[in-house]
Amino acid sequence: MTSSASDDKSTPTMSHATKEVLARVRQMIPPMLDKFHKGQLGRVAVIGGSEDYTGAPYFSAMASARLGCDMSHVICTPTASTVIKSYSPNLMVHPLMRSSPESLSSTTSPGDDTETNPDKIASRIIPLLDRLHVLVIGPGLGRDPLMQETVARVIRAARGKNMPMVIDADALLLIAKDPSLVKGYKLAVLTPNVVEFGRLTKALGVDDLIAKMGSDETKKVEELSKALEGVMVLQKGRKDRLSNGAVTLEVDLEGGKKRSGGQGDTLTGSIATFLGWRKAYHEGLWDAEGKGKLGEEETVGLAVFGGSAITRECSRLAFAKKGRSLQASDLTDEVHTSFLNLFGEVDADVDGGGASRL
Repeated sequence: MTSSASDDKSTPTMSHATKEVLARVRQMIPPMLDKFHKGQLGRVAVIGGSEDYTGAPYFSAMASARLGCDMSHVICTPTASTVIKSYSPNLMVHPLMRSSPESLSSTTSPGDDTETNPDKIASRIIPLLDRLHVLVIGPGLGRDPLMQETVARVIRAARGKNMPMVIDADALLLIAKDPSLVKGYKLAVLTPNVVEFGRLTKALGVDDLIAKMGSDETKKVEELSKALEGVMVLQKGRKDRLSNGAVTLEVDLEGGKKRSGGQGDTLTGSIATFLGWRKAYHEGLWDAEGKGKLGEEETVGLAVFGGSAITRECSRLAFAKKGRSLQASDLTDEVHTSFLNLFGEVDADVDGGGASRL
């Protein structure tokens, strides 16, 4: 593996199986070619961010940007947008979401429901989908009923457009309440933590079955995916396990030992960028011949695997520097170095158009 020229010279520890999967992930990472134009290598939007939660959507969107997507958006409430814009001018922030008002404004007429009707709020967001490749839904969303109802409508619209979605955090509450939102949709990726995983298994009626599996974590994630009819589930833990019910992969890269809030946001943003690159790969934007064409279903799993690997390497590097003081922003700072550690430089041969190998 190629190591970066960072302060941390050590190479990540991983199994031979993980090395083989990462080599396949690398096939769909675009080389840097002069012919590409802005937006071709990934347009990602994070839907989330409210008055109380501004960090999560920022960390997710910045992970996408730092990993290499071309355009990174945040769709949030007006109160969150001003704060998120102050974090970085590199993100495009759209104050289109609305939270439930405690009372109608004195300037709002009784018949004016443009700020309180989830259909009308969603109708301002849905037109943006045609400008995007991937959605991340949930970071900083919160449990506000109006925001939850709005997001449900956006999920249905994105599914109708065959858009990949990474669903995390409080957006998983929506799936627990109404699994039909994603059931059978193989471009949806769920990234539950332990508590969220349990909530989903209960909602899908596989709680008792999973309880009988004891410590077999692989079988558990497989059963949840099967109950969702092939939706990709990434179960976060000491080792990340991802499954679409038919194929299960395990990410055994070492991570850091500190479990600070916000690390999962780096994960969602990283997965989203790989899903954006997946689109470019299948559209044939560069010459990837001679390596064995990757299938469209396989590349969903590879994108999730790649996002998990990047996040775990970020965590390892950040923990080596910060120890118990580690915070989510420390992972953001390690995204590019983690990419180099895992994949090396992915450059183009000007004549042949091919990418360098590990």
